[in-house]
Amino acid sequence: MPSGEYDPDTVEAKWQDRWVDDETYAYEGAADPDTAFSIDSPPPTVSGSLHWGHVYGFTLQDFVARFNRMRGKEVYFPFGYDDNGIASERLAEDELDVRHQDYERREFQRMTQEVCAEYEAEFTEKMQDLGISIDWNQTYQTISPAVRRISQLSFIDLYEQGREYRQRAPAIWCPECETAISQVETEDDEQPSHFHDIAFEVVGSGDEDEEEFTISTTRPELLPACVAVFVHPDDDENQYLVGETARIPLFDQEVPILEDERVDMETGSGVVMCCTFGDQTDIEWYQAHDLDLRIAIDESGTLTDVAGEYEGLSSEEAREAIVEDLDDAGALLDRWEITHTVNVHERCGTGVEFLVKDQWYVELLDKREEYLQAGREMDWYPEKMFTRYRNWIEGLQWDWSISRQRSSGIPFPVWYCAECDEPVLSEKENLPVDPLSDEPPVDACPECGHDEFEPEDDVFDTWATSSLTPLINAGWDWDGEEFTFENPELYQFDLRPQGHDIISFWLFHTVVKCYEHTGEVPFDSVMINGMVLDENREKMSKSKGNIVAPDEVVSKYPVDAARYWAAGSAVGDDLPYSEKGLRAGEKLLRKLWNASKLVESLTDEAPEEFDHDDLAALDRWLLAELDREIERLTERFADREFSKARDGLRGFFWHTFCDDYLEIAKQRVRDGGDPSAAYTLEVAHRRFLKLFAPILAHATEELWHDMHGDGSVHRTEWPEPLGVDADFAAGETAMAVVGALRKYKSDEQLPMNAALDRVEIWGDVSGFEDDISGVMHVEELATLEERPAVESVVTGVDLDYSLVGPEFGSQVPDIEAAIEAGDYEVVDGELHAAGAELGAEMFEIEEERQYLGEGEMVEAGDAIVVVHDEA
Repeated sequence: MPSGEYDPDTVEAKWQDRWVDDETYAYEGAADPDTAFSIDSPPPTVSGSLHWGHVYGFTLQDFVARFNRMRGKEVYFPFGYDDNGIASERLAEDELDVRHQDYERREFQRMTQEVCAEYEAEFTEKMQDLGISIDWNQTYQTISPAVRRISQLSFIDLYEQGREYRQRAPAIWCPECETAISQVETEDDEQPSHFHDIAFEVVGSGDEDEEEFTISTTRPELLPACVAVFVHPDDDENQYLVGETARIPLFDQEVPILEDERVDMETGSGVVMCCTFGDQTDIEWYQAHDLDLRIAIDESGTLTDVAGEYEGLSSEEAREAIVEDLDDAGALLDRWEITHTVNVHERCGTGVEFLVKDQWYVELLDKREEYLQAGREMDWYPEKMFTRYRNWIEGLQWDWSISRQRSSGIPFPVWYCAECDEPVLSEKENLPVDPLSDEPPVDACPECGHDEFEPEDDVFDTWATSSLTPLINAGWDWDGEEFTFENPELYQFDLRPQGHDIISFWLFHTVVKCYEHTGEVPFDSVMINGMVLDENREKMSKSKGNIVAPDEVVSKYPVDAARYWAAGSAVGDDLPYSEKGLRAGEKLLRKLWNASKLVESLTDEAPEEFDHDDLAALDRWLLAELDREIERLTERFADREFSKARDGLRGFFWHTFCDDYLEIAKQRVRDGGDPSAAYTLEVAHRRFLKLFAPILAHATEELWHDMHGDGSVHRTEWPEPLGVDADFAAGETAMAVVGALRKYKSDEQLPMNAALDRVEIWGDVSGFEDDISGVMHVEELATLEERPAVESVVTGVDLDYSLVGPEFGSQVPDIEAAIEAGDYEVVDGELHAAGAELGAEMFEIEEERQYLGEGEMVEAGDAIVVVHDEA
């Protein structure tokens, strides 16, 4: 073993390279599904550099992978690059300073893939630099031909099952990205705005007092799209309007005034306009009341010819112009500032619109209960995250829109008859195809016989592909007769790890797709990690300037210290970035390194075998305690309780092994070459390296090779309990006594090898007397049959001034003086002092144990230790 301090820069780089070169973590295949452990790891979106969220999430996955690999499983741990969606398209546009609309689709996709390839190479390097035990033979891109084929197969299979449909219907639209998006891609954002009270006229009213009514709106630019006005059936004040006709100010279209229970009577005047379309309620009214369609805003967020003189203005420009003209016309009654919730596209933060488009949908709403039951069949870590999954399903309002009007994506394998619009799908064996450049599979429309076709130019929503990752990894395909798996032992996957922020995106859609294609739930278990926060517990974001780059961290701290930090929170909870946590990991690495050097120096002549019945009592105790720790740690890892696993193992290694046992064993070996102690040190050390291996991956590999063999510690078997019998209570008491005597010598400024004349112990240390005497240099050690004369002595009274002050005011100084003089008594739980009676909640008696006999007592847990030393 090298001399000197641990050098993480050298050690970590060496093993990262060797693990890749030697294919240490390669999946060898498993004939028996029970021996395979498959992880459906999340493919990071190729939109920039890796961040701490990636580091944290993949490190937790790595703990699971390494643990199960050592438990005898053939672990399948792949890595994907999600490079087929809006994020990658925008990355390419920004990097190349181009617009996707200016290029033919295949050309722009080629440009995007070239940009993504550079970032993907960086992703690979960074993940390898973090020591994640990925099998780099098992990588994929979501834009690759193989994945395009699977995505198009999925579309055709769902279409043939009747689970997909194409419909001209209102779609959630992002004007910035100029594409339809799904409900899951929206989020609420608090934004400043204005409420506007606008006067509407009643057409043909004969009563001057009732010629106008007021509508309050935040979106006056939608006035040209108004097709109806609604009043709640229970709104007596405005009921007179129902059945009348309203004239829209500035635009003059006449619309019916109807009643509907969906009107919110508490907002504004209680009378609302319905525009096609401002929000989800407008869509519901449009469908329920068979209203007209007036589209005033187009795909880019610009007003259409329906808006008359405002055509060509952006929504914001039109809003200000219309408000100004309403004011000039006397129709703007009031305007005031508000803050309200706006539905925005989560990728760009742009407020969404609702446009009527031909879109493809996956049907969801009719099977919500089935998808909920599928979620119940999976084990959730932590269990509370199932609630988020359930809440999402119960709140679904739309089927899943999978059409996107982009260039970087997988095309729909569909053509349409130019005459009757009948869809024609590609044959499965011809996939993947691109209808913009490939010919349709038929010469004539099977519905009407027409021979001209229009290609579908939309692409799939990126989640329509990402939701197939279990099928991609297991090799799902069509063999000409049926769907099969190339690696059936992988499905269903043992683990889906992911962040809680994409439960509704990735997890739900994966359940839907896989359930519909296979009839099975795709995962045995789901592990949901939280987010990485900054040290002030705020979400990291570029706008706040609180991002911490992984490169910065691993340039200052060992990778294993970062892995130690990552294990510092319960799975599912957010974890603050912490320099303190990283330094704690660094200290543990030094402790492990230095303890290992000491063990190596003590075990040169350690016997390879030793009858456990012949071990010294203390050695049996140590190995038996280690058995307990192995059982506890194994359960913690299996339950994904990494924080409890880490902290428990660290405490046992640092305190029980290093501080207590190693100090005793060291002296026994050095003084007499004790083979029992040397054997125990060797066995315990090997087991500690294995137990630390999932977390401290690099340091344990280095120590294992230096001290125990040529193979990787990560390919060894996880320790099983040895079944050693020991007197646990006596051993724990003995360790407490050693600790107490060490503290005594430190307090008395005595060297640790200073002799103590006589030590008396009240407590069971049977079988451990020689160890205590030897390590603490006790010349005479005696165990006491009777408890020494120890009594509790009152040393003071602690007052709760928050209660005493308000109650007794100016009497407080007199009470304090009486307590100081000892002139007080406690009667029936009350303190009597200076003529005052204080209730039990107002004070606490301070006590300490005092030894009344000869010698000096030291605390040792439940035991009592008395030191007689004439020095």
